[in-house]
Amino acid sequence: MRKNLYKYGLIWVVTILLMACSKVPDGILPEKKMQDILIDVYLAESLIETSRVAYSDTVRKAAIFQSVFRKYNITEAVYDSSLVWYSKNMDIYMNVLDMALADINIRIRDMGDVQASAAPNTNQDSINIWPRRDFLVLYPAALFNGVTFDIQPDRVYSSGSSFVLGMRVWGLTDKTRYFPEIRMAISQNDTVLYINKKITKDGYHKVILKGLPTKQIKRVYGYIRMDNTDKNYYKIYVDSLSLMKYNYGSPAMSSLTDSTN
Repeated sequence: MRKNLYKYGLIWVVTILLMACSKVPDGILPEKKMQDILIDVYLAESLIETSRVAYSDTVRKAAIFQSVFRKYNITEAVYDSSLVWYSKNMDIYMNVLDMALADINIRIRDMGDVQASAAPNTNQDSINIWPRRDFLVLYPAALFNGVTFDIQPDRVYSSGSSFVLGMRVWGLTDKTRYFPEIRMAISQNDTVLYINKKITKDGYHKVILKGLPTKQIKRVYGYIRMDNTDKNYYKIYVDSLSLMKYNYGSPAMSSLTDSTN
């Protein structure tokens, strides 16, 4: 009897200690969940920053963040109230932020997909300037279901340059609900040109974007992504990724057509 009392008493003490160690009150997102959400919010903000024109209005920006809230089955109000609480408890908040950033750095390192600091600044014709690895796997549980790119060469690309983003896609079926989306944009002084494409079938695909012949090109950027709110499991594979730069009037461009396949 005394042994049982001791055992149950010990369990009760451990339970009380665990409750005392909980730093977050009811109704506020716990630290680990807050950490995971902050990671996805950070990636959403990165996507918006990479494609400022596509997400220039508040409705589209809000849709990105709502997809994060749906993923974790929370409301925006819960997220906002949690932010308020964490902002008043900066020691806990900073610890959560440090863990989130450490997690992001580890995942980037493990993926081995760190963008080169600068793309080739040569104006050589027919050169591949893709700055990341040449393959990609898209699936619902991915941290960020896609890849972004942002090329800002040390020396601007020549006026009228054309860019061809090419890739081979496979794994799409007749049951696929969401499809890979591609966006590519170029910045020419005060002008931004862009193109959007949706991949709906397997095969080799390319997206072509031609710059204005009167303006140099300072930046080439965009993304390849899929909506990751689908509850069904899938894996879509992308390989043979390349981003070819062609000079204005290049003979190589004459054989290319702006086709999705």
